[in-house]
Amino acid sequence: MATFVIVHGAWTGAWSWKRVVERLRAKGHVVHVPTLSGLGERTHLNTLPINLTTHIDDVVNEILFHDLGNVVLVAHSYGGIVGTGVIERVKDRIASVVYLEAFIPEDGQGFIDFVGGWELKGELIEAPPTSPGDYLREEDRAWVDGKATPQPTATLTERLKVAGAYKDLAKKTYIVATGWDGFSTIADTYRNDPAWQVHEVACGHDVPIDMPDELTALLEKAA
Repeated sequence: MATFVIVHGAWTGAWSWKRVVERLRAKGHVVHVPTLSGLGERTHLNTLPINLTTHIDDVVNEILFHDLGNVVLVAHSYGGIVGTGVIERVKDRIASVVYLEAFIPEDGQGFIDFVGGWELKGELIEAPPTSPGDYLREEDRAWVDGKATPQPTATLTERLKVAGAYKDLAKKTYIVATGWDGFSTIADTYRNDPAWQVHEVACGHDVPIDMPDELTALLEKAA
């Protein structure tokens, strides 16, 4: 059985991975999904000075204090930036990385470099509004809208030092959703690279919510 550490995206929390976590654990896997500081059930901390380094610390400490090794690190969306920073710190504990609809930063890049035109000012950034059709089921869209929390701005503006540790991992996977084109360009970068496996899922950006069964199977394959 595999050990998964999941890094959720911006404005969400461990709650957004509930369906996939239940399926992986039912199959006997060990799964850790730390909610990043200031988000989800830790939203009461969002007035503290929280930045990208804090979120990397959240995940690194989850790995270290639970004595985890041979980890399958799964990083979604903004979490790709966090996950890349985690690998820089504890590469020896990571066996495989899965970038799910995720940003993969180069040295000196942060979330702010991937979202041209966004105004990232103030201490907190409210969750972007959803629209009909963003999810396969409208009840899921309502669920997400009710759970989303503001994101500490410094997590989106701090830039990351990247030496490229993730490139040294033996197993690298990119999963892209075909229900919109937000991350298709990043996925295309790796389609013809023999060091990567690229998979597609026919839904929107929040794959863990829209297609938990399909995503669970892909994560097991990546492990």
